[in-house]
Amino acid sequence: MTVIVGGLLSLASQGLAPAQKRSIELDTKSSILSSVMDRKELKKMKPKEVLEMYDKRISSLVVDINGDIVEKNEKGEPIVAEEVSILKNYKKNPEERLYPVFKYMSAENPDKVESYILPLYGAGLWDKIWGYVALNKELTTIVGVAYDHKQETPGLGARIGTPEIQGRYVGKEIYDEQGNLVSVTMVKGEGNTGLDSHHVDGMSGATLTGKGVNVMLKNYLNYYQSYFKKVKSGSVAAL
Repeated sequence: MTVIVGGLLSLASQGLAPAQKRSIELDTKSSILSSVMDRKELKKMKPKEVLEMYDKRISSLVVDINGDIVEKNEKGEPIVAEEVSILKNYKKNPEERLYPVFKYMSAENPDKVESYILPLYGAGLWDKIWGYVALNKELTTIVGVAYDHKQETPGLGARIGTPEIQGRYVGKEIYDEQGNLVSVTMVKGEGNTGLDSHHVDGMSGATLTGKGVNVMLKNYLNYYQSYFKKVKSGSVAAL
């Protein structure tokens, strides 16, 4: 009986695998698009429409810490950007990781990049946080972010997943006037005024979550610096 039950459970698991894979694919691609698209409109779309939109507007690749494109793994198998596990890579040294790049292409000209979308991963107050940051085609200004979390405090740190907080990053600059990467920092407290182009207002009662977001964002922008330089230099390989 145990063998029969085990076999049935195995078959059931195999039967669910394709559906689970499609669900993961939809979630991943929706999250990537949410960094550059209106989320309300995205939620109104059917799964098929989201996937079609993704295929039409997103072009992806994977680079290493040196900004060089990585097309195959050690076994000679093709590497797919959407299938790279940011969690598994996070456990490796930065020099050993794979770094996906998602290019949001123009609707009118599929060969023209509108923005670059990069995955992020880090630690919040209670558990992991992650997301995507979208930069303009010059790789200098944030055009959107999509943050998420596993266990931040509802109404406090969990607010990083809200349009209110994420909207504060739009238009912020990641380099100073001398061209140094300074990233964008969430300040302590809320209701701050007079913030410059490198700072965003904070979240009341969620200073540690904000610090986690700051570290996550700056770290990953640093990891992609070599790729940025190759894009800006006009390297055909980088594009």
